[in-house]
Amino acid sequence: MEYVQLTKNTILPDISKLGPFRCIVVVEKGVPEVRQKEVSAWLVESGCLYMMAWGIECGSWDTSVDIANLEKFDFNEIPEENLIITIWHNDEPLSEVFWYSKHCAFHSTVEIENTVLLNISAIDKSNQYLSEYINA
Repeated sequence: MEYVQLTKNTILPDISKLGPFRCIVVVEKGVPEVRQKEVSAWLVESGCLYMMAWGIECGSWDTSVDIANLEKFDFNEIPEENLIITIWHNDEPLSEVFWYSKHCAFHSTVEIENTVLLNISAIDKSNQYLSEYINA
């Protein structure tokens, strides 16, 4: 599990060494559309193959990552090994998203070994979220 915290001005780190990975996007602060598009493209380019969004307007992340994945392939057919599964959890506690990630978030053709917890927040919750994830 790799914890990454983003604020509105954080430079997006290189996490490509973790790919292919599943990503839990925890949106605790509103994200402008331009920044959401930038982060979504970064996830696609970094090797995300399963994205689960939770928090503020989490449903828009499903669409944003899907569009970034389509853009990567010029809106042509996406090879199955590059197809990113995207879901959002707007009516569930975060603990259930952690459980889902550990027990259900698998890609149909690619073995995913790593998980990135992307926390979009001004507050570092790495210790709390890592502990909750381990116990899920």
